[in-house]
Amino acid sequence: MRINEYTVIYGEKVLLVPYERHHVPKYHAWMQARELQRLTASEPLTLDEEYEMQKHWREDNDKCTFIILDLKNYQRHQGGLKDKEIDTMIGDVNLFFNDGESRDIAEVEIMIADAASRGKGFGKEALNSMMRYGMETLHVNKFVAKIGYGNQPSQGMFKKLGFEEVSRSDVFEEVTMELYLTDEDKMMILENTPVYRLDVQGQ
Repeated sequence: MRINEYTVIYGEKVLLVPYERHHVPKYHAWMQARELQRLTASEPLTLDEEYEMQKHWREDNDKCTFIILDLKNYQRHQGGLKDKEIDTMIGDVNLFFNDGESRDIAEVEIMIADAASRGKGFGKEALNSMMRYGMETLHVNKFVAKIGYGNQPSQGMFKKLGFEEVSRSDVFEEVTMELYLTDEDKMMILENTPVYRLDVQGQ
């Protein structure tokens, strides 16, 4: 999505940066793992296909993608910008606008690919930060999440944020959960992102 190509989002634990070409080799390596393929219902791509996918996501106005960085490791890293980002990547978070006519409904998806980074609050903060970005910048009023039957940790995280199960698909083996943003939900997102800071690079 072009709107976020120069945007970075700071949290307490995570830094969200646009998905760039230099991130692709590590992302591609992640997605060779069968566990991640199962959890994300993804098919393995070749490296060339992954580069094409990154380019497509960058240019497609229906997809908004950020790479999740471990902020503390990023700040400690002594390398150049690209090396810092690559070495501290831990996952990604996405918004998909699947209804061509309605821009206020977005499917949200998150992956903490680095196993050592799971269970430490990175996913929760990245998800809340992305939802705040969607709410405040992209004017999203409803979030939808589709989660595999076997991904209980992810289902639990979404439930804690107020998402409710609306359907199950035995064909795709996934649960669909939704959150209509009430004033109370919006306040909770703000409370969950106390140090949220949006930085548009070059401005």
